[in-house]
Amino acid sequence: MKDKLINKIFNINSPEAFEQTALEVFRYQYENVSVYRKFCDLMRVTVDAVSTSKEIPFLPIQFFKSQQIIAERLTPQTVFTSSGTTGQITSKHYVYDLELYERTFSDIFKQFYGAPSDYVILALLPSYMEREGSSLIYMVQKLIDKSGNEKSGNEKSGFYLHNLEALAAQLNALDQENSKVILIGVSYALLDLIELQKFNLQNTIIMETGGMKGRRREMVKAELHETLKQGFGVRQIHSEYGMTELLSQAYSSGDGKFSCPPWMKIYTRDSEDAKTLIRGKTGGINVIDLANLFSCAFIATQDLGVVNEDGTFEIRGRFDASDIRGCNLMIL
Repeated sequence: MKDKLINKIFNINSPEAFEQTALEVFRYQYENVSVYRKFCDLMRVTVDAVSTSKEIPFLPIQFFKSQQIIAERLTPQTVFTSSGTTGQITSKHYVYDLELYERTFSDIFKQFYGAPSDYVILALLPSYMEREGSSLIYMVQKLIDKSGNEKSGNEKSGFYLHNLEALAAQLNALDQENSKVILIGVSYALLDLIELQKFNLQNTIIMETGGMKGRRREMVKAELHETLKQGFGVRQIHSEYGMTELLSQAYSSGDGKFSCPPWMKIYTRDSEDAKTLIRGKTGGINVIDLANLFSCAFIATQDLGVVNEDGTFEIRGRFDASDIRGCNLMIL
């Protein structure tokens, strides 16, 4: 049954298929994820009462800080943890199937960018590398392992911690070779890099994962992207929207507008009434990530955003009382 459901998730090709699969995943998780079932019961929502994805209860993301959210009788292969300052309680995502996670982010990357082998992939993620349990580091490492072709070779791909001079030299050399490059970096480190040197890159995608991590002042997204565009000499700044508690990612190729893979969907809730969904104005971000089959696919985040008419979404900030952490959390 689980394999059949996984295949359905990755073969969604219409809104009707998404709706049907979302309801199946909801029933599976209600029956098998005890924390989620108890939450639904407290919300007085039964399986029989849900006929559309909008009626499915969204589990507050804070539960990942205090509860082990995984289907019963399953043993996790790993535990991903969120970033946090000293003394903070971090979220924990108990991942039953790492192959499912790898299939998820690999398929999404291919949908948005093509094969990793087409690129040299460079990573500037010091705050993530300096701790254990980062799902982002796991994902980027796997993409690096698959990167490079006969011309570039994946030996040119890799992580950079603090050696910005070596990264700058590599970026310039690869650009002169006309190699296709993706540089994935946390915001403050990308700013550090362009303060060291200005670039005029013609073949490189700059992808920010958000977050100043307390290293710099927070910047509005438009200001950050304009600064990075000028510093790297590129027309657009790409972004990745993901979090420890999910298996899927959304990507933006510019202007802060994110698109989801077919098995992921964003709703926005009224900030004054968590049960009410809204559209066309800023509200709390609710995420459906059907790939998150063995944990919880229906999560109410602490991010604020808006869903556009074309189905893309934008992040506008965070609820005031929430911790600042994770990806793309800067206020617009």
